[in-house]
Amino acid sequence: MSGNVRTTARSRVRSSSAEPETDPLRQETSSNYHRTKYESNSTSNFKLFLTITFFFIIIIFFLVHHFVTSAAQPHLPRVVTPFPAPKIMDLPQFQGEHKESLYWGTYRPHLYLGIRARTPQSLMAGLMWIGVKDGSNHLRHVCRQEDALSAYGWTKHNGRDYGHQVLVDHGMILTTEFIKSKGEGSGYGWDWAVRIDVQIDKSKWNEDFGRDAQLFFYLADEGGNVLDAGRENLNIRESSLLASGSRTDIGNWQLHLKSTDDLKLHYSGFHTPHFHNLSDLVEENLASQTRKHGQMQLPDSSDDSPNVLVFQIIGGFPFTTDIVFISATNSESSRVEKRVNSLTGDSLSNELKYKEQAYDEKIEKIFNLAEKVDSESISVGKAAVGSLLGAIGYFYGQSKIDLSRTLIHSEHAAYISYWPAELYTAVPCRSTFPRGFLWDEGFHQLVIWRWDIQISLDIIGHWLDLMNIDGWIPREQILGAEALSRIPEEYVPQHPTNGNPPTLFLALNGKFI
Repeated sequence: MSGNVRTTARSRVRSSSAEPETDPLRQETSSNYHRTKYESNSTSNFKLFLTITFFFIIIIFFLVHHFVTSAAQPHLPRVVTPFPAPKIMDLPQFQGEHKESLYWGTYRPHLYLGIRARTPQSLMAGLMWIGVKDGSNHLRHVCRQEDALSAYGWTKHNGRDYGHQVLVDHGMILTTEFIKSKGEGSGYGWDWAVRIDVQIDKSKWNEDFGRDAQLFFYLADEGGNVLDAGRENLNIRESSLLASGSRTDIGNWQLHLKSTDDLKLHYSGFHTPHFHNLSDLVEENLASQTRKHGQMQLPDSSDDSPNVLVFQIIGGFPFTTDIVFISATNSESSRVEKRVNSLTGDSLSNELKYKEQAYDEKIEKIFNLAEKVDSESISVGKAAVGSLLGAIGYFYGQSKIDLSRTLIHSEHAAYISYWPAELYTAVPCRSTFPRGFLWDEGFHQLVIWRWDIQISLDIIGHWLDLMNIDGWIPREQILGAEALSRIPEEYVPQHPTNGNPPTLFLALNGKFI
């Protein structure tokens, strides 16, 4: 019995151990399962490896590109990095008709009379004259306190297309009037005219000083475009044309002079890259002519390809002359003669009277001076507003930034240039500070926004476009060669550690908040 039990147990064990050998299907299935699982894991791991490798390659590529780009284009210091936002002056409201209406103006406030366009490379115009001080002749051009004029300034100016100025120079009285006109056929920026009236105060004028006045009206093209004199021997009885030329912004243009008085004209042409010292060129030319011929007059000759033309106007006291600038003379509808006539003689007189009356009426409407002050004070008020608006200027250039007080500066260079920028702004003083000052401009706008909100917004927009990435604006804007020529070198650099109170908010608060 016991043997049967052993045999049965043994058989049971043998039977159990031999079961796999007797089931080949199960064995194959198990083997396939393990193999498939292994292969699946291997494929997944390989895909993960490829994905990670791809991302690493992308990261390495961008790092290499970054370092190569950084090496090719050095990173700008923050102080000269513009604020990362669209420029305000690129907004639609500052383009189109608005921009064109302000294109030309008396935008060279450091001169007794200076005209230019709101563009970096402008065609410019200006007035010089020979004055007498302490028995000696002096050429007037730049507003200077040492000239000791009894008076000068815009007694009326609307900031756009009209101005009236009186200059009293030791017994000689010059009245300059500026006007713009959008006539039929006018080019971009319209036409403009200047009337110059010369008188003497006999109680202060010594006849030994002379019986003739000598004026010098000039054109200068910053873009280097060639200017053509009307003819070799100028004679306004034969032709009013003084000069002509061409520019991409305004097309062909002409300059005309008309007068009912007996005037003599001479001219000289210069080719120069410098425009801040034009009075020096004229003085040197006159001195050379005086030494050679004993006469203080321009030689009626020109350098090759002149970009400056100076016209000497000689007339006995008193006299009046009208100078007219006509744009787009190459268009089919230019009507040059008609446009010249509309801006000279009686037509100009009528237009100037209309503009003067409109100025007076607007002053009263805005400020209600008649209810507050006497008539003499009203004249002072008109002159104050006119002087402010007539001293609005346009400048283009790069500020000079002093990095010596900051942590970010080079041991080999103490200065760095701000980005090239334009600035349309009023100025504190035409003789001493004929450039933009951030602090002062906020106070200027308290008057200007009441007079012409569009001009005010244009000025504020130009200032805000000068803001760097840290919100800093250089407090004093010395832009361009003409501005640089009026200030000692040590005062030119601007310091990022210096700031001005944000007075522009005074105007924004007064109008919009």
